[in-house]
Amino acid sequence: MGLRSLFMRRRSAVGTAASAVVVGSEPEHQEPLTPEQLAELQEAWAELANAAEGSGVTGLHACSRTGGPWQEDPVAVRGLAATLRSISSDKAQ
Repeated sequence: MGLRSLFMRRRSAVGTAASAVVVGSEPEHQEPLTPEQLAELQEAWAELANAAEGSGVTGLHACSRTGGPWQEDPVAVRGLAATLRSISSDKAQ
């Protein structure tokens, strides 16, 4: 779809149902983290802080696909750290 066709699309008729679908649900109640999980999460946050410092990032805004808190998921935090490291390495080249 080119830009022209994007801007020339007709609006849906008044009174028709919207086609937007809301994905996600109410976040589930999570159990408290075990000491091992908490230690892993702290390591992941240390990696993210190191990657952010190396890339020069001063602020961060993110959300999860599932509606759950990404801040409490070590895999998500490490994924964000890896993204920041790859961006800073791309800038260096």
